[in-house]
Amino acid sequence: MIIATIQSKGGVSKTTSCVNLAHALTMQQKNVLLIDLDSQGSASLSLGCKRDDLNPSIADVLLDEMPIEDAIRGTSIPNLHLVTGSMALANFDVSMANHDKRTEIIKDGIKSIIPNFDIIIFDCPPSMGLLPVNALVACDHYLVPVQPHYLALEGLVNLLDAIDRIKAGIGSTGSLLGILLTLVDSRARLTKEISDIIRKQFKDDVFNTEIKTCVKLAESPSHGKSIFQYDWSCSGAQAYQALSKEIIQKTKGKINGQTKNRKKR
Repeated sequence: MIIATIQSKGGVSKTTSCVNLAHALTMQQKNVLLIDLDSQGSASLSLGCKRDDLNPSIADVLLDEMPIEDAIRGTSIPNLHLVTGSMALANFDVSMANHDKRTEIIKDGIKSIIPNFDIIIFDCPPSMGLLPVNALVACDHYLVPVQPHYLALEGLVNLLDAIDRIKAGIGSTGSLLGILLTLVDSRARLTKEISDIIRKQFKDDVFNTEIKTCVKLAESPSHGKSIFQYDWSCSGAQAYQALSKEIIQKTKGKINGQTKNRKKR
C-alpha cells in the first residue's frame, strides 16, 4: 500500500506525522519505506540523517534516473527504510516541465521496489506542485493532516477540491485514507468547535485518532529520533500508535493483498 501525505499548508505536523506513523507501522509488523519528497529534507533529518549526508536521494532517482534500489538506506529503526530528500528537488517543477510523462515520474521510479514493502509513505512538500501531483498518481491512498482552526477549515475544503480536480485531470485512482486532526489544543474552545465542524462535515473521512499538542513531538526531530525513540511513553507516541492501528483496521485486507498482487506482476 502506498500512502501520500498531502497538505498545501506548512506547519501542520505533516512531516512529524509521516515519521512517527512510519515507525508506528513497523511496530505493527510492517516493512515500511518512507520517501522524503521535500527539498528541505525534514523527514530525513528527523530520522537522524545529517545535512551533508543526504545523497544519494530521491532527486537522483527522479532527475537522474538512478535505480531507486541504490537510494534506499536503512535507519536506526528495524524495518523502517528511507529515501532521503534533497535541495535538488526545489527545481523539480522546472526540470520536468516538458517531460512527456511528468506526472508519472515517481510512479515509474518506484515500481521496481513496490513488492519489497508492505507500506510506502510519501512525505510531500507543502504545496500542490508537480511532486505532490506525482505522489497522487503513484499512491493508493492519500492522508491529509489539518490543524483545527478556522482558516485551516477553509483551506481543507479548497485543498480537497483541488485534489479532486487534479485526480480527474490525470486519471488518478488514489482514494482519501483520512483527514488527521493535528496540533489539537484540547484546552481551547475554538479548537473543539472547529474539530466538531470538520467531523460533522467529513464524517467517517476523519480519523478517530487526534494528535494533540505535545512538547515531546516538537523536540524529537532536533534529536534525530522518532517520538518512540525519544519518549515512547508520552501522549504523542500513544496517539501515533493508535493511528497506525486505525489505518491497518481501515485498510484491512488491502496491505498484504496489494503487495501479493504486485509480486505476481
